[in-house]
Amino acid sequence: MIVILAWAMIARTLAPTGNTSLNRFDAIIVLGTPADSEGNPKPEQLAGLTEGVREYERGVAPRMILTGGPAHNEFVEARVMARVAEAQGVPASAIVIEPQAQDTIQNACYAGRIVKERGWRSVEVVGGAAQLPRAGLIFSRLPLQWRTHAAPTLEPQSNVLNQGRELMEILKTVRYLLYGEWAERCES
Repeated sequence: MIVILAWAMIARTLAPTGNTSLNRFDAIIVLGTPADSEGNPKPEQLAGLTEGVREYERGVAPRMILTGGPAHNEFVEARVMARVAEAQGVPASAIVIEPQAQDTIQNACYAGRIVKERGWRSVEVVGGAAQLPRAGLIFSRLPLQWRTHAAPTLEPQSNVLNQGRELMEILKTVRYLLYGEWAERCES
């Protein structure tokens, strides 16, 4: 077990952060994270979305793909994010909702399908800093030009919270390396 955890930590350390030097993209993908039990964004979801909106406003891409289904409760993560993005000034015409993804692998696969179907080729992937190394491993297998962009946290950080979040991401990386990489391949 120690060897597997070490493998995951090394994979996270060496995970790619992109495969292009582009500064402008066809779309910004904001990775899903759960809403609260009342359908409101939690701090981590709000942080990722707000950073995606900032990138949109900076002109990094003319559209946003918001990805995430009802993975942890009945609220579709992408729809919660769309409601907030519109309230922050992003026009509905610039928002594409992907409402089915249940995890980061599906966020990448399903958003990648949208990109391909629309003839786009490049994306900036926005998410929490702890999530992005695993996302980089997943996106590196897709035929896209991409880079990651970390959202700053909106919640006070404690050592215990950071360590817990990092441990959870290491375990999710173990799952991806042992199972997801071959069993949950993105189908074109």
